[in-house]
Amino acid sequence: MEQVEEGHDIFESLRTKALLKQDIYRKTLSSFKLFRSIIQEMVTGYHTKYNGNPAPVPFESRDTGEFELELKFGGDVLFFVMHTNIFEFSRMHEVMKTTYIREDSDRSYCGVINIYNFLADSFKYNRVNDIGYMIGRIFINKDLHYFIEGKREIGMLYHNFATSELNREAVKGIIESSILYTINFDLLTPPYEEVKQVSVYDMQTSIENQKIPTGKRLGFRFQADQDEFGR
Repeated sequence: MEQVEEGHDIFESLRTKALLKQDIYRKTLSSFKLFRSIIQEMVTGYHTKYNGNPAPVPFESRDTGEFELELKFGGDVLFFVMHTNIFEFSRMHEVMKTTYIREDSDRSYCGVINIYNFLADSFKYNRVNDIGYMIGRIFINKDLHYFIEGKREIGMLYHNFATSELNREAVKGIIESSILYTINFDLLTPPYEEVKQVSVYDMQTSIENQKIPTGKRLGFRFQADQDEFGR
């Protein structure tokens, strides 16, 4: 009889954890669809502004998969990518020390939407060695509360986790902040000493395979990048 009870506890734990993760997955997917919807509204609004005339600067979106969304503007591309798995923060993470998590440990399980920035020309010219940057990642829990780890311009302090709900207004703010950050995240020339030598092979194949990589901060190290997630 005791063995049955122990087995029941195991199966109940399995069921409870699975239901929790499924619920968070559905809410993360719903949030990702909200990102897609608002981005499309922004694209439509941008082109409406010019009354059907050609826009001076590209601003367009493209679905690259069920869990991926591309937003291209000017010379940049933002990728919004939803991870299909659910994660928990490590015990050492500061968010685990908050009252919000201590009151309900299930709140520490989150879905994740990552935001990456690439140069548009990297894809246009198939420069497979070019560098992109994660500018933020959004954590979403069972309460539809969220916080962002990322660059200061779009990041949120973890102690706002208890009060920040990922609604339409919040999603629009994240998208706009990501665009503004990207616009101001300029392409800098790398140090001369790092690019002054190029092999014959690299030069011969650069047009076909683009062996010489390009990135907005290639060869540079920002103070903000020395600290995890730009803090």
